Amino acid sequence: MNLAAKLRHELAAAVDSPTWRAALEAVPRELFVGDAVYRYRAGQGRVAVHRSEMDPEDWLALVYTDETWVTQVNGVMAEDATRPMGILLPTSSSTLPSLVVRMLEAAEIGEGEEVLEIGTGTGYSTALLCHRLGDRAVTSIEFDLVVAERAKVALNVAGYMPTLVQDDGLIGYEANAPYDRLIATCAVRTIPPSWVRQMRPGGTITAPMLGWTGGVAFAHLHVADDGTASGRFLKDDVYFMMARPHLPPPRPTMTMGTGEVSESRIDPSILTDDTALWVAQLAVPQAQHGWAEDILTLLDVETGAQADVRPSVEGGWTVHQDGPLKLWDAVEDAILTWQEAGRPHQSGFGLTVTPEAQWVWLGEPDGPSWALPT
Repeated sequence: MNLAAKLRHELAAAVDSPTWRAALEAVPRELFVGDAVYRYRAGQGRVAVHRSEMDPEDWLALVYTDETWVTQVNGVMAEDATRPMGILLPTSSSTLPSLVVRMLEAAEIGEGEEVLEIGTGTGYSTALLCHRLGDRAVTSIEFDLVVAERAKVALNVAGYMPTLVQDDGLIGYEANAPYDRLIATCAVRTIPPSWVRQMRPGGTITAPMLGWTGGVAFAHLHVADDGTASGRFLKDDVYFMMARPHLPPPRPTMTMGTGEVSESRIDPSILTDDTALWVAQLAVPQAQHGWAEDILTLLDVETGAQADVRPSVEGGWTVHQDGPLKLWDAVEDAILTWQEAGRPHQSGFGLTVTPEAQWVWLGEPDGPSWALPT
């Protein structure tokens, strides 16, 4: 057994599912990672590390570490980088294999089923699907032209020939519909209606969700005969890059301390809790948030409404709210509702999608609910 095969075997050993374990052992991740990745270095940010600069055994050890390796930053592939990329955001990566398999398992994929993958990326997860289901059962869409071409080459070299589409994954791919399973390897704010339309009744949609405040949830929906989809969020907190059409607009400068003044009913630091941040996001889905030392800021980029919450001299927290929406009032109401329900994780919530609307509900479908932006 050569080193790459040995490392694949060790990577697969931690996986319970024998079918996905076999796929991990068969698919050479080094083909999909490529010739360079970005690694973070203090003071420089993301710096490209090239295969040619490393001992071959060290490179393979890096490739088969169960980590996410960033392959593109701000549209620049790692092998093309000529300088450190600072703190610019990643735009493509090879997700850690254990998370890839967790997503595949969560999708409840069975033999003989057809899968639509949103976000080909490096093509590694696409290859795992092809190994399990066969090429004809797999359709994968990638938005970025360079990333798509690179993935196609890697898949073909590895011996896989799925349907590959370079387009906006949010519109799906009608030509091969209907599908039994849809898996998104990018995060979305809302579930695109085209995804639901292209599924067979009884099929599932498994997708990470991410909003403009940074709150995340992992959706797993079952599609009904009437063209709606519904389900609870999963227990995993998964973080994926947001689909580019769903990215927030640039945040304008905000002037703090303006507007109506009130006292906050909750400690704003609760928004440092991941679930609380997600709940707050349900209440103000068009808002972005930030911290200026101990002052929390919220800015609705659509209406211009804003709020800031700061400690008051007398104790407690002072709120300033300006604009057409009372952002902090909405956040307070959502957080208090969540606290009264026992502060459940995102998996205590569910999502319903119809052709006309989408909403998140707490506990049961008839519980408290929040509409998602359309």
